[in-house]
Amino acid sequence: MSLRKSSRLLEELGLPWATPGLLAGVDEAGRGPLAGPVVAAAVILDDRQPIRGLGDSKLISPKRREKLFEEIRAKALACCIAEASVEEIDRLNILQATLLAMRRAVEGLRLVPHRVLVDGNQLPLLKMPAAAIVKGDARVPAISAASILAKVWRDRQCLALDVRYPAYGFARHKGYPTAAHLAALRAFGACEVHRRSYAPVRAVLALPPMPPAPAAASSAAGP
Repeated sequence: MSLRKSSRLLEELGLPWATPGLLAGVDEAGRGPLAGPVVAAAVILDDRQPIRGLGDSKLISPKRREKLFEEIRAKALACCIAEASVEEIDRLNILQATLLAMRRAVEGLRLVPHRVLVDGNQLPLLKMPAAAIVKGDARVPAISAASILAKVWRDRQCLALDVRYPAYGFARHKGYPTAAHLAALRAFGACEVHRRSYAPVRAVLALPPMPPAPAAASSAAGP
């Protein structure tokens, strides 16, 4: 983002940063699901290549998100997608794992931003000035772009998980605790990509093992 546009946006947001520069937006996807990594993205947009239709990724259709995903990656000055694993989520807790993924995304940018705006009300530990913007994905174009990258990337991962673990329906619910997902958890137990620290998964792991099904009676006549 240009110095002039960056300065104007910071003014509108009421941020007291006197020296504008490259501005990165950061957002995440996947805090609520019971399975899979949490994904974060960081984006520095290019004013010379505007992208129309940016906004909260949750309010954009999947087809449109896919198109925007490719356009953002083609036109942004820099972008990076990063993750925190299921193991890190269970070890650190979901908030700290999310902040870790965000820091990895910012540190993975090929250009170093002067300022970072993060969606929400929590900030990762960064080397440059940063601010948390509530509902930033609807207010800051760079955060909107980051939300789209993170959402599409994670949704694609869930499609891959569905191939590996077809019993759970990851392609449909993307790991969220829907009735169908909870029913599958109770029926099949937790698989390796489920987050053990989440209550519904812990509850399933605490259940006694299902007794083996009784052997079918033979219909053949005895001797």
